[in-house]
Amino acid sequence: MSLLPELRYPTLTELVLSARALAAHRPGLCTLRQVGSSRAGRPLHLLSIGHARPAVLVVAGAHSNEPTGGPTVLAVAERVLLERELRSDISWHFLLCADPDGASLHVTPAPRSLLDYHRGFFRPAASEQPEWAPATLPADRLPPETRALTRVIDELRPYLQVTLHGTDLGGSWVQLTKDVPGLAEPFAKSAAQLHIPVETGASDAAGWPASGPGVHVMPAPGAGAAYPSMPDDARSSTWYHVHRYGGLTAVVEVPMWASDLVDDPAPHPAPARAMRRLAARLLRDALEVERVFTDALPHLDGVDGPLLRASKWALELVPGLAADWMRTPPADNTMAYVGSVDAFGRRLPLRAAAMLLRVLREADDRGAQRLEDLVATWSDAFAERFRARWVPLEHQVEHQSRTVVAAALHARDRPT
Repeated sequence: MSLLPELRYPTLTELVLSARALAAHRPGLCTLRQVGSSRAGRPLHLLSIGHARPAVLVVAGAHSNEPTGGPTVLAVAERVLLERELRSDISWHFLLCADPDGASLHVTPAPRSLLDYHRGFFRPAASEQPEWAPATLPADRLPPETRALTRVIDELRPYLQVTLHGTDLGGSWVQLTKDVPGLAEPFAKSAAQLHIPVETGASDAAGWPASGPGVHVMPAPGAGAAYPSMPDDARSSTWYHVHRYGGLTAVVEVPMWASDLVDDPAPHPAPARAMRRLAARLLRDALEVERVFTDALPHLDGVDGPLLRASKWALELVPGLAADWMRTPPADNTMAYVGSVDAFGRRLPLRAAAMLLRVLREADDRGAQRLEDLVATWSDAFAERFRARWVPLEHQVEHQSRTVVAAALHARDRPT
């Protein structure tokens, strides 16, 4: 019987209870232990299966607004227990949630629409994200969640770390810190079987080489950034911590809502002009949120917290990013890439508005109604523009699980 709850995103408490049940059922094979604590004192749990030295580490919950990873770790753990060959010469280790504090603030267990999703939205500023903090903070200021993750990597020395991510609306893609030959075929096959589009021009991987459709390999150190204004360098993140042990990281992205517009390889008729138009809209939308924020400031004296910090951070990214889009030639001239940038440009002000809305509601500020209208209008426009269709949760989990297992098997045979 599956340990997944009914078809909704499980809470962290439910994930831990399910992992505890697995460990109790197979005590000679499974262990569940605490490997650290969050800033607020919440425990970080690691579920381990098997005893082989070659290790795979799977990390869920690095971004609190990307909930598919939680049920995926349970699904992969169940499969490893059922299929002896998967654990005959590999041990598997699952960090159930890298950011339990963030998980407590993002509240969308069963969203029916993008508006539902954004009403409970939270994603912390980069310096408060466990995987990204090393790219923005000095070593002596890293949060305890980051230190716990790197300690686990130092202990296990995994040949593969898989970190489970997702997108609200779009397609599926994989980011690799080193190439994994052969991964692109099972990844594409799984996506096709489950009717999940492959995001071939993901803006997150702009300008990166691809080893197959939707499978992007991070460029070598020294390569120019597609968006020079973005402050975070993935090569300083925890994704690269495994490299000191000869390992690599695979980032597996799956969508909650799919759009068939993100896998169109056709050339865009005027990509540079489209990028300028998208940059102008990004600035305009961000200004709408900033106006509400400025008006509310007198009533927010002394107010602070992760929601407000994250909203400010999202707005601070906008001017530089818009300038990049206006000045820099497009990294990719396809319809898929311009569509991915279009989606990215909608997300930033929408997320800033959604998080600020929660702050203003708590403060009983009159600006909350304006933000409520913006979040509703922008969520609906986002869904309509991209013809959003819900990806059944079981398909999200199945595709991500298949990709995790395929990455583990292909990376094991990868020449070093």
